[in-house]
Amino acid sequence: MPKILISTSSFNVENNKHIETLKNNGFEILLNPYGRRLTEAEVIQLLQDDVVGIIAGVEPLTRYVLTAAKNLKVISRCGIGMNSVDIEATQELNISVFNTPDAPSVAVAELTLGIILNLLRKIAEVDHNIRAGNWKALMGNLLAAQTVGIIGYGRIGKKVAQLLHAFGAKVIVYDKQEPSNYSMDEVLTQADIVTLHIPYETSSHHLINAEKLALMKSDAILINTSRGGLIDEAALFSAIKSGNLGGAGLDSFEEEPYKGELISLPQIVLTAHMGSYAKEARMLMEQEAAQNLVKGLQDKGLI
Repeated sequence: MPKILISTSSFNVENNKHIETLKNNGFEILLNPYGRRLTEAEVIQLLQDDVVGIIAGVEPLTRYVLTAAKNLKVISRCGIGMNSVDIEATQELNISVFNTPDAPSVAVAELTLGIILNLLRKIAEVDHNIRAGNWKALMGNLLAAQTVGIIGYGRIGKKVAQLLHAFGAKVIVYDKQEPSNYSMDEVLTQADIVTLHIPYETSSHHLINAEKLALMKSDAILINTSRGGLIDEAALFSAIKSGNLGGAGLDSFEEEPYKGELISLPQIVLTAHMGSYAKEARMLMEQEAAQNLVKGLQDKGLI
């Protein structure tokens, strides 16, 4: 019996009509047994010889993994980013690849705004203090008074800008793919808040390093709800610890689950790579990912 692997850490298979289509066409559905991001070895183990399609999370679908998956024909990413998939290898191996670029955009943008407000008004910090028995109001800042720099002006970047404009913030933008009035260094220098909305690529590894952090205002805030690896986390820790940067909000990390030294800094808000984890967005994304998989299998003549 041909099989489909759903490798995302969670997936609602019960209310997905496209999963039912797969079952009705004789496919067995395999789920991620670990409830977390899979390692390369675990993906290889789960991509058995009779797995022909995968609804993928952010696990590494490297050339090594894809070569080992002898019968894999279709990859359907449940999400936007494709940096976890070796696209060149999929083309050589004739594996079709899909993603869901629209569904998560609002959810990621809203989380970005939530983290910004949290940091500006010190919500998490005060909550922690109260639970520790320390009742003290902390002075914050108005979002309406901030200049926010957006690096990466695709679907999510544009949605973030829309939300920021509603609060009255000034928005400046840099995107290497689109004409803009600012260079990246100008955005880093001028903005009170910088938020990253770009894919991770080899060329963008540690895009925000010690040199770039030194350009930012000493009370500025850095946000990353995009991909781990864009920020040099050691340099970020040093900048905040030394008082050369005001704070940060991170939803993605180089290694996850994250257990590093940034945890010790109260000026940082950390979330568990949950940008798309809004119920409505997640449902739409899962439906779209399953629909893409069905289409891919149909194109391959397997349905």
